[in-house]
Amino acid sequence: MKIVIADYSDSMMPAHEYEREILKHGLKDCEVVVYEYSDEQRAEFFDVIKDADALLTAFIRIDAEAMDHAPHLKVIAINATGYDNVDLLEANKRKIGVCPVGEYCTVDVAEFTISMMMALVKNLKVYSQAVDLHHQWRYDSGVPNRRLEEMTLGIFGFGKIGRQVGKRAKALGMKVIACDPFIDQSSGKELGIELVDREEIFDHAEVITNHMNLNKTNVHFFNSAVFRKMKRQPYFINMGRGTCVVENDLIKALNYEWLKGAALDVLSDETPDLANHPLVGRSNVLISPHAAFYSSTSIRELQRISTENIVYYLNGEKEKVFKLVSEN
Repeated sequence: MKIVIADYSDSMMPAHEYEREILKHGLKDCEVVVYEYSDEQRAEFFDVIKDADALLTAFIRIDAEAMDHAPHLKVIAINATGYDNVDLLEANKRKIGVCPVGEYCTVDVAEFTISMMMALVKNLKVYSQAVDLHHQWRYDSGVPNRRLEEMTLGIFGFGKIGRQVGKRAKALGMKVIACDPFIDQSSGKELGIELVDREEIFDHAEVITNHMNLNKTNVHFFNSAVFRKMKRQPYFINMGRGTCVVENDLIKALNYEWLKGAALDVLSDETPDLANHPLVGRSNVLISPHAAFYSSTSIRELQRISTENIVYYLNGEKEKVFKLVSEN
């Protein structure tokens, strides 16, 4: 039985001993092959997977052509939550299981969101720049805000991550309101969080954070018209998807002071030109490289769940697979 672990070099795990351990323990006579992929060497990749029973990847495009070159392939495990790199129709036709990781970093993203919020409200970038760049020792380098416990947080997207952000913000004493038309509107009661319409968030929130799953209803949701509706000159945090925000409109909102500041873990481009990006270098903007998920715990969970999915699937224990998105 052959298992191939493959991805682009910058998406590969730093080590694969843990994945090998799970696969070798769960599957008899298992051969594990690790392959560093590039689009220029796709033909070589096809040769690697020609006798593979399982493939573990996050970002390699697995289309009909790839499946043609892997006639023994039974399961594709995705070590990510997204799986749009796999042609599901073709996978279903060929009875290939497709198993993404449904959840592994909710707590990490929630913690990161709260960290970003506190850094904005407490002017940490302003102070660090004053000390590091200008050698100024002044407590009034930044404009003071009210205490967090006097502020209102508005959450867009009240799924697993949004709920964990709300729970932590409540623990800090904040008032928390949320907007999510796709869930039960009473689902925030046990946390003391009210589900409201978006206009109420625009009216009352001093911090607004985005955790919406990307869909056709929220592409370019945060645009000039929306930023202008935000009455309290809030801080804006985007931990969702870059395409939820019209980036030029966000820049405009900062320039016109419709927003007090912003924290962004995602940009509109996943390979941004940071040297020339107009959001880089602003004292009231924090940007991180899509890193909110990243902790030693989340990486280990990502490896564990994705490899266990392969073991369970190939052993005929499909009910134990964390998440199966194909019809097999």
